[in-house]
Amino acid sequence: MMTSLAEALSTRPFSIVVELVASGLKREAQVLEIASNLATVPDIVAGSVTSYAGGKFGQDPLRVGTAVRARGLQPNVHLTCVGTDRVSLRKTLRELRALGMLNVFALTGDWPTEKNARPVFDLDSVQLTELIAQIRAEQKTPFHIAVAVSPFKYQREDSLYQYLKLEKKVAAGADLAITQVGWDARKFAELKRYVDEHGLKIPLLGNVYVLSRRAAEKMATGNPPGCWASPALVEQVKEESQAADGGLAARLDRAAKTVAVLKGLGYAGAYIGGTHSAEQIVRILDRAKELEPAWEQCASELQFGEAGGFYLNADPAPKRARTILPIVLDAAGRTLPVPWAKDVRDTPLRRGMQRFFAWVDRKPALREIAERFEYWGKRPVFGCEACGNCVLGHMEYVCPQTCPKQMRNGPCGGTLLGRCEVVDQECIWVSVYSRAESAGRVPELKTFIPAADRKLAGTSSWINFFLDRDSRPGRPKPVDASTAPVEPVRAVRNTRHEAPAAASVNP
Repeated sequence: MMTSLAEALSTRPFSIVVELVASGLKREAQVLEIASNLATVPDIVAGSVTSYAGGKFGQDPLRVGTAVRARGLQPNVHLTCVGTDRVSLRKTLRELRALGMLNVFALTGDWPTEKNARPVFDLDSVQLTELIAQIRAEQKTPFHIAVAVSPFKYQREDSLYQYLKLEKKVAAGADLAITQVGWDARKFAELKRYVDEHGLKIPLLGNVYVLSRRAAEKMATGNPPGCWASPALVEQVKEESQAADGGLAARLDRAAKTVAVLKGLGYAGAYIGGTHSAEQIVRILDRAKELEPAWEQCASELQFGEAGGFYLNADPAPKRARTILPIVLDAAGRTLPVPWAKDVRDTPLRRGMQRFFAWVDRKPALREIAERFEYWGKRPVFGCEACGNCVLGHMEYVCPQTCPKQMRNGPCGGTLLGRCEVVDQECIWVSVYSRAESAGRVPELKTFIPAADRKLAGTSSWINFFLDRDSRPGRPKPVDASTAPVEPVRAVRNTRHEAPAAASVNP
């Protein structure tokens, strides 16, 4: 009988999960043969079945997961927000429940690289985690929720926000955190220390990727998003590839050293990718056991970070001066019942404005004028996209609609040195964190921002705010069919991948 992933993590000192890339380039029969071979390795507790890996459509993860389980391997099914709205996500979760596949890896997902793809990003990974946890509680279905975290960020605000976002995921209901790809023992240690110091009761799996020369050269450019190999590592892998075995022994040894380091640091296990070979994985695990007594020496050799990059507690926080716009808007939010106010009280002024906007709402012409007036007032300043669910006050006056993925709870893992995965611009969350830090409000960034009510797109957020229609912190709307469907996000030129994104318009 197969051991559940939750049980393995709670009873085993160290667990191994292997990533099964069910890409469109592999025949399903190949994936299932791989699963059958992996099921014979006692240390492997689950096969993590990918969905939309690297921004490309693959095989149906539910079908693959069902077949993988039939071959004796516990599936951990990836669930991404790339091309699926909340209604479809609920449907998929119902199907997983009916099939008895309860291990879910909740991910935002990479931006599509295919020309005709229609990205949706109706939810972000924090909202998806909250949705799964909500279903778990309502239907008493023991979903086990894995989430991603990327400690391998070397731009200060990006790095700090990754950890803060992990706190939000844990608060939303996550049971397990899996790191993204990286070869920096100092960052592995940094994440473990952060989790321990902040009292996050969540086991960690470290990503152990068997890095080939071809993959190293690709990752040197930040592709797939969130995967980065340093110049020093790339040169080392190139040199190793000149060996008679093409560098195989060297890359398996590096993977074994990483496993030994993770065990020494107190991680719950390793998440192995870059190989589907059961023989290679056994070699890695056997060698890792030999290296365990010398894990600190292995850690000293696994130092492939960004030269001059940020490390937690290495440097004092910079002193930042506040800009005039947040100061003015903060003052207005403290004294007036404006939509960006965080502490909204029932005052005579608020009741008067509610009556006024209720009257405006009953007049179609006035309602449209109000929406246009608001849009053109906010568009030049904030990049407003008229979502109808304004949360500027909870995002330090940075509009989430200016993020190509429209994320509301922190950056995705695809950034590279603080730059967006999709377009050539600074990630908006760098500005959010910087402004919060200058105002002494970083703890407030842990506030969960619920999914927007998409039916309100193109309407006035002022009217929605005063008539209690919008979805916001403290007043979320249920993440269900009442707030869907959603149109694909706006057209974005994917300059990082040098390929056009979806030709659709965001509401």
